[in-house]
Amino acid sequence: METLNRSVWNGLPSQEKEIVLKMLLEKLPKGFEYKGLETFERYGSKAETGIYDYEGYKFVFVPGDKATLGWDRWEQGLDAATAEDFQETLDEFGVEDRDAFIRDQMSPVREVEIGALLVECQTHSLGWYEIELDDEDLADDEDFQEELEKFKLSAYSEYERHQNFRFVREGEAITAYLFNDELDADIVAEEIEQSGFSLPTEDEWEFLYGGGCRTLYPWGDSFDYGLKLRHFEELTEYENRPYDLEQPNAFGICFSGDPYQYEMTLKDGEFFPKGGDGGSLVCGGTGPVVGYLPAAAVYYRDPNAFELDFEDIISNLRFRRIIRL
Repeated sequence: METLNRSVWNGLPSQEKEIVLKMLLEKLPKGFEYKGLETFERYGSKAETGIYDYEGYKFVFVPGDKATLGWDRWEQGLDAATAEDFQETLDEFGVEDRDAFIRDQMSPVREVEIGALLVECQTHSLGWYEIELDDEDLADDEDFQEELEKFKLSAYSEYERHQNFRFVREGEAITAYLFNDELDADIVAEEIEQSGFSLPTEDEWEFLYGGGCRTLYPWGDSFDYGLKLRHFEELTEYENRPYDLEQPNAFGICFSGDPYQYEMTLKDGEFFPKGGDGGSLVCGGTGPVVGYLPAAAVYYRDPNAFELDFEDIISNLRFRRIIRL
């Protein structure tokens, strides 16, 4: 349908958009409800799109488009501060060619055609599931109870026992999660397909994150030093505002914005993680500019992605559902 392409969609009056969006309900799994139009604006891009609800989860319509994806050169060039940070950090690690270093961690440039999609706005944790603090099955788990009491008395916002349990504090509330170690990539993908959804491909993910932009980041080639980032909170004085990279983009879609986290996509039908590196660069002491390449650069591809085992990164893996229209 021509109206589902971005060039046509953006020129439609709001009333016509609503007619198209309501008609799409015929193609969607039972349980979807159309909620209306909403306009999103981020990094100089603006889009009016449709909002849907499915069992309490928010989805947005994303029109299809032809796009150039991947990165191999600067579109705008770096400002002095970003260039200096890159150079100082890479010098410490013996990297002589800055551009080659960055290029080697990006997906290759290619022309793609992305079809219209319905996209879940938020991601879900794959390896962790929420459990009540007073669950009777945990009453006799001495490790769990001991660490819970320590966490209650601490000032920490999070605590995790590797692939076992974790606690998260939001204000006065504490939420507990247990780890699910009985999953594999094929089972996850198959269960999602059987429920009427799909996982995004790498091409779709990069388009949804950057909108087809040709710069390193969705906002440009230079780093934005005003961002509030996880793991670097001390760099900003705006402690009470949300983390910037977790806010909706111009499509209305939210990403994890955390280099420790991956999002599950498929490449040639196989599991392929995007949006992070498991924290490797941050843990290596590279600082925010280099350390946040995995979470902020649109076309970042973990150099070890083809060697990563699903079981080893499941605790840091997230997923979102899409429907191809």
